[in-house]
Amino acid sequence: MARPSDTKKRIMQTARELFATKGVQQTSLQEIADRLGITKPALYYHFASRDDLIRSIVTPLLDDGETFLARMEERDDVAPLELIEGFFDFHHRHRADVLLLLSELTTLAELGLIDVVLAWRARLTHLVFGPNPTLEQQARAVLAFGGMQDCTMQFPDAPFDELRAATVTAASAALGLDRQTR
Repeated sequence: MARPSDTKKRIMQTARELFATKGVQQTSLQEIADRLGITKPALYYHFASRDDLIRSIVTPLLDDGETFLARMEERDDVAPLELIEGFFDFHHRHRADVLLLLSELTTLAELGLIDVVLAWRARLTHLVFGPNPTLEQQARAVLAFGGMQDCTMQFPDAPFDELRAATVTAASAALGLDRQTR
């Protein structure tokens, strides 16, 4: 993937900031251009539409998540603790964009991104519990993996190591993993 130009990066950063404060649907491309001191056609040179701009912001998150999951699925020896820690690290790394996305569920649904996240959770569940998890195991996985995501956003000022340890311990408990299987 080509690296974005400085102007493209500035557009993406400004869009993130405005989307976070005003919302995606309430932020016009003209506002983004005005904030940057560029023309709207200059913005359109880099992004054909608001959806294109949103995709450019979330694509690194989606690519990173897909890479992580594919790497875990390729292995036969993934310990649940390694999976949980890696999933926490992924969410902590992308917490600002995840928070932005969660505040715009309609936009996420329109772009088909909710289905991607739900599919990831199903894949994580299979990695922990195998191909035919019970309803209880599926519920435990939803609580554990969704809760991990929430913890990275709920406690933004917590020291990384402390938050990681607390979140991984709680997720392991929610999954019903004892210390011998972690």
